[in-house]
Amino acid sequence: MTFRLSERSLSRLDGVHPDLIAVVKRAIEITEVDFGVTQGTRTLAQQEEYVRTGKSQTMNSKHLPQSDGYSHAVDVVAYIGSDIGWELNLYDNIADAFAKAARELGVSVRWGAAWNVSDITKWNGTMEDAMMHYVDTRRSQGRRPFIDGPHFELVK
Repeated sequence: MTFRLSERSLSRLDGVHPDLIAVVKRAIEITEVDFGVTQGTRTLAQQEEYVRTGKSQTMNSKHLPQSDGYSHAVDVVAYIGSDIGWELNLYDNIADAFAKAARELGVSVRWGAAWNVSDITKWNGTMEDAMMHYVDTRRSQGRRPFIDGPHFELVK
């Protein structure tokens, strides 16, 4: 089944870097799990609120406009029919589509559930494997992993 982005998702790509927009648009064409875009560009005030409330851990967010004037990040949400799905396996399947799309387009992308993989296009395996590698690495360091499955960002 082929999915497509809604007008609302497309509008949430306003201000996002064109390379990342191209990856999102290609990923929706090849994904096995439907998704929508929940956020692209954030204002500084939004980011400050997200950090204050624990929704984000950094003021150095790629959702903020970068030096080129574009946001370099998007967040997505998985859909199962008309319902929202939050199970991690949905997001690693979406991440597989992002990796394939980014590879096809020659765009470097990082996924928020595999932070130690600097570019998912270079990972040799599934995104589930990449996520588990990240989790194992963090635990071996005595650190808690920060899994942000809906998050994808451009690597520049």
